[in-house]
Amino acid sequence: MENFATFVRQAEVALRDLFEPTPLQKNDHLSAKYGAEIWLKREDLTPVRSYKLRGAFNAMRKIGAGSQGHFVCASAGNHAQGVAYACRHFGSRGTIFMPVTTPRQKIDKTRIFGNGAVEIVLTGDYFDQTLAAAQDFARVQGATFLSPFDDPDIIEGQATVGLELLGQLDAAPDIVVLPVGGGGLAAGVTRLMAELTPDTRIEFAEPEGGASLRQALLAGGPVTLPSVDNFVDGAAVARIGDLPFAALRGFAADRVHAAPEDRICATMLEMLNIEGIVLEPAGALAVDVLRDIPDLSGKRVVCICSGGNFDFERLPEVKERAQRFSGLKRYFILRMPQRPGALRDFLQLLGPEDDIARFEYLKKSARNFGSVLIGIETTAPEHLERLRERLESAGIGYRDITRDPVLAEFLI
Repeated sequence: MENFATFVRQAEVALRDLFEPTPLQKNDHLSAKYGAEIWLKREDLTPVRSYKLRGAFNAMRKIGAGSQGHFVCASAGNHAQGVAYACRHFGSRGTIFMPVTTPRQKIDKTRIFGNGAVEIVLTGDYFDQTLAAAQDFARVQGATFLSPFDDPDIIEGQATVGLELLGQLDAAPDIVVLPVGGGGLAAGVTRLMAELTPDTRIEFAEPEGGASLRQALLAGGPVTLPSVDNFVDGAAVARIGDLPFAALRGFAADRVHAAPEDRICATMLEMLNIEGIVLEPAGALAVDVLRDIPDLSGKRVVCICSGGNFDFERLPEVKERAQRFSGLKRYFILRMPQRPGALRDFLQLLGPEDDIARFEYLKKSARNFGSVLIGIETTAPEHLERLRERLESAGIGYRDITRDPVLAEFLI
């Protein structure tokens, strides 16, 4: 009986019709930072800038794609682009359902990758609505629905990431760090590693606002999260796939590291500014959780950078969230006395490195006091701590709303 690795090797050979293995690069900056040998598997450098092409291609190849094939998927991002590219390669027809709220940039990229082979249908304000419409359409049309992760051939295709990285190293890695969304990549690579390099330790990274794998491991089975933070859109999944969980259920929950969304932003900026590597939020997950993984020192570690489809219109938001996480920016609501010179008195409390990034009167109708929203940027976290102490000494009432999710959403 053929083992899993045999099928993955066949998938990898076929995949070479589309692109060469993505680079595996040793990163000196991260290696020095963590005292380990850190390698990055650059899935952001596939033709569609994510690993999703691998699974889509393999599933279509095994089904027997061609001019008579009709494939359907629901996706607002990387899976859509992978399916579109594979449809163009095989000459198959594709229908891709995307939420109405999908950014134009993603719609246009999917259409370009499909190059006339796919039709894009915009429906539903939320992904669940889009998914239901796509599945209904596939049933009525007799088309093949391609799940982004809950499919054995998709999982097999994603496992080619692991096969490539093993071929690119002269010895097996000590640790592989895998990002997790729906779990297809993680399921495929862990299964492959179990067969070929069983001594390699696997660690997982998922967004704090979408920790579906960790919750499933704690509960003993897939659970649907009551809410999901969609910032890490490539991995913000409310429920781990059933097939991926079957492959991952033997891992301890403490192998799954939750990456705070604001911290991911800081990691994205670090990789962009220091290394010139553009990663989408999901693509930065594995790098971000290196700080949470025990016993890294001296180890050979491979991080899977799963994608680089980042819309630079989001860069101001990423910078803002990174500054807040790093303690370099805070927002206060001040209770300012309504008298001449009050603002001047406040300004004298600022340090030489403190800069006002936002100033807005929220309420001026009170007879004696008014509320002011103010944002302060600085060069080191301790500067803002000193400002807070000076505010208290001066008797100026304030509320720090930097990490208040409700007020920050409406006011910041």
